[in-house]
Amino acid sequence: MSDSTVNSRLSFALVPAAAWLALFFLLPLLIICVISIMRPGTPVEWVVDGGSFARLFDPLYLTILVQSVGLALAATVLCLVFGYPLAYYIARRPPNIRRLLYFMVLVPLWANSLVLIYAWMVLLRPNGIFEHVFVWLGFSGNEPFSFLYTPGAVLLGLVYWYLPFMVYPLYAALEKFDFSLLDAARDLGASNWTVFLRVLWPLTLAGTATGCLLVFIESLGAFVVPDLLGGAKSMMFGNLIQQHFLSVPQDWPLGAAIAVTLLLTMGFALMFYIRSPRSKP
Repeated sequence: MSDSTVNSRLSFALVPAAAWLALFFLLPLLIICVISIMRPGTPVEWVVDGGSFARLFDPLYLTILVQSVGLALAATVLCLVFGYPLAYYIARRPPNIRRLLYFMVLVPLWANSLVLIYAWMVLLRPNGIFEHVFVWLGFSGNEPFSFLYTPGAVLLGLVYWYLPFMVYPLYAALEKFDFSLLDAARDLGASNWTVFLRVLWPLTLAGTATGCLLVFIESLGAFVVPDLLGGAKSMMFGNLIQQHFLSVPQDWPLGAAIAVTLLLTMGFALMFYIRSPRSKP
């Protein structure tokens, strides 16, 4: 069979996938881009305006943007701090135990996200377990303590939900790592901290970059976690988009402009990752 025949058959096999992506990804994305440059109406007037992007420079929306990026970055850093030791521990176990531990990391993703978030709401609410622990530790004040509906609760929910997305690529990088290099570095007199910074960290940086990108993108566009755990005090971009599309009064052009801005932000992060030589294994 000639190469041209194989290529033509492969091209034909890709037609259904390309049609699916065009219909359910590119077309909706194009519709959102078109709505973002229209004039606000009830909910939209089909007149090219483009003023919705200028409205994004309102101090209120800039504050929400900074808060969204800050929470996403904080969640990424905390997931890395907790996920790297966990992935390292799993990678150093025997194969049978390794598979069991990796399976346990996957288990929380099998449950419905709403059920998990409601469980955290029960734990964080006034008179919940967290409040009793703080009272027992002596941190209670004159007023009842409530961790729910605060930026800290949103950050806790983001770290809890997206930690597995950090562990996956880190474990994949550590599983292929030659740990005899660590012993060789120690034999040459390097301390444990030096071994980590000069040997382990550089050789697993591709997995680290992938995990950070996954967590940051997912956290930046999160909707359920900040909506249920943060309330109106900790609004993020996802909640703002939902508000303008579904709440009254509706403002589809502004909601679409926010969505396009969020998409561009994620696109730049992805482009930076792809172009970075450190991201390649």
